[in-house]
Amino acid sequence: MSPTDYVGLHKRAKEIYGSSELLLSSTTYPDMSDIETAFDEAVKWLHNKKEFTTLMLKDDAIEKLVEATASFLSKGIEQGVAEVAASGILINSLRESVGIFSGFKAFHEMKEAASMLVDNNGNLKPFEQFYKDVRKINDTYNKTYLKTEYDFTVASSEMAVRWEEQQDDANGRYLLQYRTAGDKKVREAHRRLEGITLPPDDPFWEKYYPPNGWGCRCSAVKVRATKYPATDSSRAMKEGEEATAGKYAEMFRFNPGKRRAAYPAYNTYTISKCNVCQKGDMKLAKIPNNELCAACPIIRECAGNIAKSQAAIERKHYLREMEPLLKKKVTLEIEGIRKSIGFRKNGNEHLYSDTFGRSSVLKKEHLVTLDKVLKKAVYVKTSDSLSHERKDKIKRFYYLKSEIEGRIVYLNIAETDEKSNKGAIWHNRFLYSVTDKIR
Repeated sequence: MSPTDYVGLHKRAKEIYGSSELLLSSTTYPDMSDIETAFDEAVKWLHNKKEFTTLMLKDDAIEKLVEATASFLSKGIEQGVAEVAASGILINSLRESVGIFSGFKAFHEMKEAASMLVDNNGNLKPFEQFYKDVRKINDTYNKTYLKTEYDFTVASSEMAVRWEEQQDDANGRYLLQYRTAGDKKVREAHRRLEGITLPPDDPFWEKYYPPNGWGCRCSAVKVRATKYPATDSSRAMKEGEEATAGKYAEMFRFNPGKRRAAYPAYNTYTISKCNVCQKGDMKLAKIPNNELCAACPIIRECAGNIAKSQAAIERKHYLREMEPLLKKKVTLEIEGIRKSIGFRKNGNEHLYSDTFGRSSVLKKEHLVTLDKVLKKAVYVKTSDSLSHERKDKIKRFYYLKSEIEGRIVYLNIAETDEKSNKGAIWHNRFLYSVTDKIR
């Protein structure tokens, strides 16, 4: 892409983020200082290099800018999923999406900054002058745009989790209904979608599941099919197309839950062809002079590493928070006998890594108080039939019923058969997982 192309993309960004329909958020944003520091280091590096090429995305200075941006936006994921339990697979995918978005954003920042390296005579500007010029880029990308992007991350992450939660009904008892925020701030185009009611597998939700634009506060909720008649699908599709018509609104025709992505593939920092490019299919990257597409595999690799790093940091944090549980025991009546149940390190690891795909109730902040949940539990049944041969000495599971914040959950208690040096058999019981239902 030529410098002229990047001027055009920046103009497009200003038009999108500066839309008169964009709502001002009352959000209190996380600290942005890490991005500020990373940007300053990146422009110092850029001035020393005197140019910016696609391969330079691998340099430490740029990777740190991408990481700082992704870390900031990932806090929007945390805020978005705070009210609903989400699977680890979904969270990791959202994080990777944030990493990709942050990579393309940093790519554009550096391309635009590189265009300011020389003066009108073609001479390299003194750093002080260059830094003064590029500060405008930082103010635009990492303050104004960043806040709007953060708000969208919160909204899309919340709706991605909602979508995952809304797929648990296979009997047609529930439909999904489009809802706006219902106040005077709702843009007229989105107001037209209010009340559209369709099954979760209707093609309408593929394109028009919210959020449908920067600052969109719309949502989709489950409603009983017996109470709300289904909307005509073809009419709904027409309404959706008209509501999202326009040069920049069309890029938001995606479902964050189905795509498991915080942003559409075609967004402020990418091109429309990204919508039809399969993930991992880098055919466009082979097109001569197509810098944006050539940057894609580098950005994706970096995003994958960022997602793994964030997941590892979070896992370590919560397991450390759960360590006090290892010293706690609860005695409950099981099969008419009072038995002691505790916690083990490998049990806590399983609780963290496996449970969130099995329970829509349990949230990560509940992990540290699972001993209290265990104290309220009541025995349901025992299972000696294991699904596979185990190497961890677990021989059977006890299933108990309890509750978290008034909602029913089931606790799977693992029991091991241990053997002493003298041949005596004894048992160790510990909480292994939390589920919404038992087989």
